[in-house]
Amino acid sequence: MPEKQTAGRDLLGEFAPKFAELNDDVLFGEVWSRENELSPRDRSVITVSALIAGGNFEQLPAHLQRAKANGVTQEEIAEMITHLAFYTGWPKAWSAFNRAKEIYKD
Repeated sequence: MPEKQTAGRDLLGEFAPKFAELNDDVLFGEVWSRENELSPRDRSVITVSALIAGGNFEQLPAHLQRAKANGVTQEEIAEMITHLAFYTGWPKAWSAFNRAKEIYKD
C-alpha cells in the first residue's frame, strides 16, 4: 500500500483546504493508487516528463524522489531528460538535470 500523502494538508491545509484535500485524497489517494491500470513507475515517468515539459521545476524534486522510489534508475532519468530536451527545449533539460543530479547523487 502506498504511503498516504499529506503534503497538501501540511503545506496548504489552512490556506486552501479544498485544494489540499483534492491533492492528498484524490490525486495521490485515488489516481496514483490505480496500480492495475498503470504502475507507479509508469506514473512517475509520465509525471516527471509532464513537469519538465511544462517547466514546473518547483514540483520536480518531489516527483524525482518518487520516481527513484518507484524504481526509475539514474540512467533512465538521464535518458528521459536527454530525449525530452529535443521536444521541450534545451534550457528545460538543463534545469531538469540540475535537479535530478541532486536526487540521484547517492
